[in-house]
Amino acid sequence: MSHSVNNATDAVVLKSGNEAHDLAASFVASLSGGGNNQDGISARDLALFRDPVLHSERLDVIRAKKGYIIDMDGVIYHGSNLLPGAKEFVEFLERNNKKYLFLTNNSAPTPRELQQKLQRLGINVTEDHFFTSGQATAYFLHSQMPEGGTCYVIGEPGLAYALYDKGFFMNDHNPDYVVLGESAVYNFEKLTKAVQLVQQGAKLISTNLDVETLDSQGRKIPATGAFTACVELVTKTKAFFCGKPSALIMRYAQRVLGLSRMETCIIGDRMDTDIVAGISSEIDPVLVLSGVTQMSDLNLFAYHPFVILSGVYEIPNDDDGNKLSATDLEEASRRASFL
Repeated sequence: MSHSVNNATDAVVLKSGNEAHDLAASFVASLSGGGNNQDGISARDLALFRDPVLHSERLDVIRAKKGYIIDMDGVIYHGSNLLPGAKEFVEFLERNNKKYLFLTNNSAPTPRELQQKLQRLGINVTEDHFFTSGQATAYFLHSQMPEGGTCYVIGEPGLAYALYDKGFFMNDHNPDYVVLGESAVYNFEKLTKAVQLVQQGAKLISTNLDVETLDSQGRKIPATGAFTACVELVTKTKAFFCGKPSALIMRYAQRVLGLSRMETCIIGDRMDTDIVAGISSEIDPVLVLSGVTQMSDLNLFAYHPFVILSGVYEIPNDDDGNKLSATDLEEASRRASFL
């Protein structure tokens, strides 16, 4: 039997341990010319996406996590369309007793509305599995003014309800805060009002700094960050933002899960929010290519995700080794309480 191999792929199959890692890395480097390929994609990013060893090993690490922080739009669905494998992914989480939280920068819906939306799409989860940037904003304002306060809000009911729940009421004359969130009703009059109130002393708060999002047909449309930038430019102030990539919302999510950062991962479709949120919080970030960020965009960023997937459909498997017992979760929660 000949011991020679014709290419790096065969070598990965025949070798083991560190040699396999080296050969796999060489294989990817050969695809990319040793640095960036003609599309500007680095060897490192290619390896995280399709290297036969590195990709598989890191995917197994993600499957073994106890907690999952999951973005929604671009990960679970686009608009009103469920993405491939989303239902099977949630079934995998439930079957293996994983803790999970759908974390969205969209402040417009309430957790109940999100739960009902997933139900219409064929995924049944309870309301306590959802957390929005609107809730994070309300939590933050409550930490600043426990006695409650007033806000001028451009946003939808989900944001208003979250603020009411924490003791903040609407005021368009002399509010403590101007709060900007997702809305389809932005116009010149509302933005002018926001500018004037900030100039009068109200503090500028943004639920998130996403400048763009996707509509149900996958087309880019302006988001909260774009409108916030208008107010910032005119008033020469900087908004405090509460959604991803802020470590604040990640900390809130960890508290809900009751797990340490080492036992948690975040899954998202945006390098500029989801992935950097994970990196800044030291939570392993998983990039899925089913939403905003594509492989050709990765050279724009100075950081890498933990692993790159085509979609969440890559995660589910039938390995019982990923299943958690009640004792596992109790011990994990106990460890997190000391952090």
